[in-house]
Amino acid sequence: MKLTQETGSGNLIRSYQHRQIRINDATYTRSVIVTADQLVTDWAPQTLAELTEQHLQPILDLQPEVVILGTGATQQFPQRAILQRVLRAGIGIEVMATDAACRTYNILMAEDRRVAAALFP
Repeated sequence: MKLTQETGSGNLIRSYQHRQIRINDATYTRSVIVTADQLVTDWAPQTLAELTEQHLQPILDLQPEVVILGTGATQQFPQRAILQRVLRAGIGIEVMATDAACRTYNILMAEDRRVAAALFP
């Protein structure tokens, strides 16, 4: 899936293909966290099954108003404790397949929302 609309400044997700996310001019094959002005390319969990509450701290430290969790090729929900941890911090969370998460991130970022996308390729 290629995403081409140019919107504002900041980290823009340009395309997503199975196991590859192109952000700005670089392609990533590992999980990433992306906001308009931050890009975390060394986020430890590589699959949703590996995600723990401790892995959420880099996301929570960014203080987004909403987290978009891209779970790979299909929508899969994380453990309940993961969702509760984000919600207890006063942050909204949406869970979707990574292709939809990429599109949603770009839309929210273009609206100047404080969005963080945590993406599993």
